[in-house]
Amino acid sequence: MIPPRQVRMDTLTTTKRQLALDTLLADDSTFYGDLFPHAVQWRGELYLEDGLHRALRAALQQRNVIHVRVLDLDALTPVQAAGPSTEAIPVQPPVPGPRPT
Repeated sequence: MIPPRQVRMDTLTTTKRQLALDTLLADDSTFYGDLFPHAVQWRGELYLEDGLHRALRAALQQRNVIHVRVLDLDALTPVQAAGPSTEAIPVQPPVPGPRPT
């Protein structure tokens, strides 16, 4: 439901620590999944959630941009909680420790 958009490769932050070369080099790596990588925008940063292999393949082909589906969490408005916030709760004194016997 999220249309892909062009994103510069140098603006993506990866979230995975490992890269499987067999997936990178496979001819049918996008056969079962989405053709576009998935990213999440949060606090102005783009985090590559899925599609590291596609992004790396694009980088190896010396492409500066890639088409990515971006879920923009910054655009969502925060849900307002009903009732008082935690700022209205008075600070409690510390609990005394056990008395020496």
